[in-house]
Amino acid sequence: MRGPVPNMAPLDTDAPYRATPDPEGDSQSSSSNSPARADYEESDFYQGNNDSQSSIGVPTFQDMAVSEEVCMPPANRLPAEVLIGIFSKLSNPQDLLNCMCVSKRWARNSVDLLWHRPACTTWNKHGSICRTLSIANPYFAYRDFIKRLNLATLADGVNDGSVFPLSVCTRVERLTLTNCEGLTDHGLKGLLTDCSHLLALDISGDAQITEASMFTLAENCRRLQGLNISACIKISNESMIKVAEKCRYIKRLKLNECEQLEDLAIMAFAKNCPNILEIDLHQCKLIGNEPVHALLTNGQTLRELRLANCELISDAAFLTLPPNQTYEHLRILDLTSCARLTDRAVERIIDVAPRLRNLVFAKCRNLTDLAVNAISKLGKNLHYLHLGHCGQITDAAVMKLVQCCNRIRYIDLGCCTHLTDLSVMKLASLPKLRRIGLVKCSNITDESVYALAQAQRPRHDRHGRIMRPDDPDFMIGSSLERVHLSYCTNLTLNSIVVLLNNCQKLTHLSLTGVQAFLRNDLEQFCRDAPPEFTEHQRNVFCVFSGQGVTGLRNHLNRLEPTGGYDDPMTGADDDDDQTMTGMVGATAMMGMNPLNGDDEDADEELEDGDGVGDGGVSFHQT
Repeated sequence: MRGPVPNMAPLDTDAPYRATPDPEGDSQSSSSNSPARADYEESDFYQGNNDSQSSIGVPTFQDMAVSEEVCMPPANRLPAEVLIGIFSKLSNPQDLLNCMCVSKRWARNSVDLLWHRPACTTWNKHGSICRTLSIANPYFAYRDFIKRLNLATLADGVNDGSVFPLSVCTRVERLTLTNCEGLTDHGLKGLLTDCSHLLALDISGDAQITEASMFTLAENCRRLQGLNISACIKISNESMIKVAEKCRYIKRLKLNECEQLEDLAIMAFAKNCPNILEIDLHQCKLIGNEPVHALLTNGQTLRELRLANCELISDAAFLTLPPNQTYEHLRILDLTSCARLTDRAVERIIDVAPRLRNLVFAKCRNLTDLAVNAISKLGKNLHYLHLGHCGQITDAAVMKLVQCCNRIRYIDLGCCTHLTDLSVMKLASLPKLRRIGLVKCSNITDESVYALAQAQRPRHDRHGRIMRPDDPDFMIGSSLERVHLSYCTNLTLNSIVVLLNNCQKLTHLSLTGVQAFLRNDLEQFCRDAPPEFTEHQRNVFCVFSGQGVTGLRNHLNRLEPTGGYDDPMTGADDDDDQTMTGMVGATAMMGMNPLNGDDEDADEELEDGDGVGDGGVSFHQT
């Protein structure tokens, strides 16, 4: 039996009804006939978040809206540091310019790279750069982006007017104005004024620069680390003393051919600049013993010391060094033509600098076997040795040197006339030998050349270890790259052909004055003689470089086998060589007088590109 019917509330017929059910429902009621809210009211649907309480998971309008960030391409969402890293891999300035044109954001992150080192390689580019810098209100402050300026390519036409528009660049760190002979103090002072960030200045060959520029440099560029004033002969000692006192962070100093500089100027650098790494005083003929002593004793970080042609230097510069002090950092020492030095100085140098790597005693004619024996104490540290014109050296000293210093890569014994095949055969056993100079070692014969050609070196694996002797690839051919045999008049064509065929890495071969090579058919492979050579020097000049070596090798191998080019170790006839060496130019060579004095060595010392190892002064590491 049914219970009583419940009383229903009366319907309010005046209340508005929804014409159709709300398809999305309502947060307060699921009834399709619920009274509608006023138009100004907002339901909880618009106010609430789309969280887990929603049974149908419909996103809010904010979630559904497409934001600007979502529309951005991925490349535009990369962090600035990533963009800069990518742009820095572009080596072509045009590519960087194209990146700047993509968008403002890309422009902001690439403009610094494009203007870091503007390419002033042509006058059109130079003019374009200057015009941009002169714009009144540029979009970017281009002048602040320039860190390196190099006008060396335009040196012939550079003058004060050329550099005046660049004087607005006050954040330059490296300024190169090499051989700008038209530049004067007026133009250089404008570049240096307010340039407090300058780290390196190269004005080598700018003959019109005087002390005025150096005083400006001292007052404005206190952070300077590298200075090259080679051949600036108008710069005074007083101005250099001021630079030494104000620019105490100098690390690299190149004063080549500044013959006006005296001891006081160099002493100022030794006293005030304790961080000097490299100093080059080549041809500073007024420099004596005291500055050398001060540079060594005060400069505990000194790595390279070049004193070529400082003729006043004697043993006293080194014998007075503190007895219990060593200079572990010193790696390169050049004492070319310091003719007053004796064996005692060399012995002292080796004692105080036991880690020397490159040593140059060329034209120190007082040195004997005692000096070479002292050098032998350097052992595996020694890589480069120049003893040219040390004419008192004998085979015994060289053989001991090779025994103790088996990592020598370059050795020059030119004009050491007492040396014989014994020395060269021992030198040929050096496992890392790349360059050897034997100019005017007139006692050596084909046996020396065969030894150089047939030397076998152990091969190293990819980890740098010597391979096992039972490995079939244990031995490799010669590592020689440059061989200087000029005026070794006992040499024949046979030995040179064997050298060429066995030394596939050979890129330079000098045979000036060797009569077997005074042949018309070989001139096509020979390098042109330098313009300053005399007619006689031109007639006997015979140097092969680069492709000339390859051409010479191929040409000689194409000649008839009767030329006697076989390795003598395989039984070639001795008479065959006479057939080849008696050709064009032999009689002319026999009738010529030998060159006198140092002119004989023009071939040895010209354009060999064998500077003292890797010790060239560079400001790119400051």
